[in-house]
Amino acid sequence: MAKAPRLPSEAPRKLVTRSKATTDPRFGKTPAERSVEEHIKFGVVNLDKPSGPTSHEVAAWVKKLLGVAKVGHGGTLDPRVTGILPMALEESTKIVQTLLPAGKEYVGVLRLHEAVPEKRVREVFKEFEGDILQRPPVKSAVKRQLRARRIYYLQPLEMEERDVLFKAGCEAGTYVRKLCHDMGEILGCGGHMQELRRTKSGSFTERNIVSLHDLIDAYAFWKEDGEEGPIRRAIVSVEEAVAYLPKIIIRDSAVDSLCHGADLAVPGISRLDADINPKDMVAMMTLKGELVAIGEARMDTKGMLIEDAGIAAKTQRVVMRPGVYARMWKKGKDGGQG
Repeated sequence: MAKAPRLPSEAPRKLVTRSKATTDPRFGKTPAERSVEEHIKFGVVNLDKPSGPTSHEVAAWVKKLLGVAKVGHGGTLDPRVTGILPMALEESTKIVQTLLPAGKEYVGVLRLHEAVPEKRVREVFKEFEGDILQRPPVKSAVKRQLRARRIYYLQPLEMEERDVLFKAGCEAGTYVRKLCHDMGEILGCGGHMQELRRTKSGSFTERNIVSLHDLIDAYAFWKEDGEEGPIRRAIVSVEEAVAYLPKIIIRDSAVDSLCHGADLAVPGISRLDADINPKDMVAMMTLKGELVAIGEARMDTKGMLIEDAGIAAKTQRVVMRPGVYARMWKKGKDGGQG
């Protein structure tokens, strides 16, 4: 049986141990132990964007609804497009840039301008899988220059007269509207995108998607009745948002140094993803499962396992506040702390 197509972010991951370590219960807490206020502060809403408003307008609504100071969305959707629009809240806005490059999946309808045999349609869909070149449409927020994008999979699901229901898994920044136009050109009949819905974005899928009405109700249940269950389900932890990234689990002694912006030195590692390559974006986590920071790997997994010193990952975005864990570090010769 053929394997179902998947995005790079859905690849299975495995942790390997560099050195065994224990965590001190006096410092930090698991994401599940956070209060509702902390859960919101370090939370992300997997929002089901409705058709009509812009992504910026939806972000403003969420900000007002939850009474938070900052909201950032993970990947703009056109006003008419619906589906997954991650909304990072407060401290979680620091990881918004990590959500943007994650692979996306869409389900849409391509309307052909003339009838075309289904066999030919399937052939052309197959031709567009892999690396393609796109020039952003006239109505776009980026410079209109030719750029490469990867289509991981592109499948026609159903065809009824001139309408083709399809599923597309693609690299971030792919213009599906332009993709539909280009396929219509190759088919020789012309075509345009009739409907589009985002169904996956990194770790987010439709399994735990939340509508604006669900979010309003969940917040009201908590504020008015003290019921925490709905708001905890409507908002996921920042750790769940970056679940698709390879992870480096660090020792308690290295946590506070990263919170102060230090790079991660090899001795600070307890466990790590089995398939890390240099320049990979990585999530640096505590032994309790808390996200400390996002970084860029400077070694591969093998190097982190066998080296005794050196910088394993360069810290780029710090999420945890200093002082949550005790300071147990001093400046190292290699510039890292841990």
